[in-house]
Amino acid sequence: MRKFAAFLTAIALTLTVGCGNNNNNNAANNAGNNAANNAANNAANNAAAGNQTTDAVTSVSVVDNNEAFKTAISPQGHWIAATLKDLTFTEDLVVDGQFTNKGAPARKIALYTQDADHNITNSFTLTAPKITIRSENTQIQGGTFVGDVYVEANGFKVINATIQGNVYFASDEYQASYTASDQGKVTGVTEVKK
Repeated sequence: MRKFAAFLTAIALTLTVGCGNNNNNNAANNAGNNAANNAANNAANNAAAGNQTTDAVTSVSVVDNNEAFKTAISPQGHWIAATLKDLTFTEDLVVDGQFTNKGAPARKIALYTQDADHNITNSFTLTAPKITIRSENTQIQGGTFVGDVYVEANGFKVINATIQGNVYFASDEYQASYTASDQGKVTGVTEVKK
């Protein structure tokens, strides 16, 4: 009987250790894969923006669904939130949290994909009734946002993108720090609305 109990204990320990190692290996592999993917996407997006080096402490959220996108633009997200397809929301969105790129505050909503030569291969449309920008130096880049934008932070930019709606600034200071690239366009008004 004692030999049988010892045998069962040995099997249980073997299974526990084996399963534990497998889970640890899977977690380590997933973490490594995620880090590698984030680093690659970060490098690609920085290069597309004309940056020659990447900030090793920043990373990218590449998403293809609404819940993941809402997390990506939240304080728990990353400095770049990139979508892989059109996304439509019936609720308002908020870009919040402070992130950096190369030691400066930065946030990017990337509505495009690109090839190895950094040419835009697809542009996407993000639709919501309203998006509120609370992260400093946020830029909407490479696609179309359909809805109104409410800016509550300095440095908002529209880079090679279209805002099909209005852009309202919470203060004169926020409006004064607004820029748009040659290909950046707002179809509605851009004004202070307190």
